[in-house]
Amino acid sequence: MTTRPTGIDANRNTRELTIRWDDGHTSVYSFSLLRHACPCAECRGGHANMSSEPDVQVFAMPDEETHATMLRSLELVGSYALTVEWEDGHHYGIYNWHYLRALCPCPQCRAEEAG
Repeated sequence: MTTRPTGIDANRNTRELTIRWDDGHTSVYSFSLLRHACPCAECRGGHANMSSEPDVQVFAMPDEETHATMLRSLELVGSYALTVEWEDGHHYGIYNWHYLRALCPCPQCRAEEAG
């Protein structure tokens, strides 16, 4: 069963998306991490590279090497995901709850993924 959000906040000043999960965990994502980890086929290099898990290389990418990171809009996709439109017009990625939780950059989640 997938953990689900209980609250989602996008702060354009700090360029961060905060998700509070129903298990009590809070994830804080920089806009640059979200943009670089876009799960769409175009960003992943085609359908052959699609996966339900984020590419671990996104955590090693410096912020200045990422794409445009200003969020234009954020919308729910049904009850299972978010879609983001970026300032550069890109809006194809659907970030489902599983993907977003697996993308959590906090030390606890990164240790669990590595371990």
